[in-house]
Amino acid sequence: MPSDPRDAPSSGRFEGREHILPVRIYYEDTDFTGVVYHANYLRFFERGRSDALRAAGVSHSDLLVGERPSAFTIVRMEIDFRRPARIDDALEVRTLYERIRGPRLFIRQRLLRGEELVCEAQVEAACIDLSGRPARPSQLLLTKLAPLFE
Repeated sequence: MPSDPRDAPSSGRFEGREHILPVRIYYEDTDFTGVVYHANYLRFFERGRSDALRAAGVSHSDLLVGERPSAFTIVRMEIDFRRPARIDDALEVRTLYERIRGPRLFIRQRLLRGEELVCEAQVEAACIDLSGRPARPSQLLLTKLAPLFE
């Protein structure tokens, strides 16, 4: 029996240039006190970046099989933890692709609980070929992401 498209996981939505991905904090995300373990913020931000690409029409699997197969690697990430997220919190990962320069993408991400800033990150990602060398993004990627950049 075909699955109901309403059951597909959400990739979030765009408000202007900013992508918004709702996330729920589960027990597995927390330490023994019910507070999100610090390394799990990286996972939330990764989901935000990946789903922003997906919602813009680019999937990681598409990048791997294109004319010039490519992927991304994180070159730098600066994180500021502002408030603890806790079990059962409903949060939003907000992702803004700020600019692209050569193979590098500069991304700002925030994790919000309502209007309250929980955590924020400045991310520098690099487009690489499958041997791990820096590569200019494909034309498909540039075309799909063009509306997201300043």
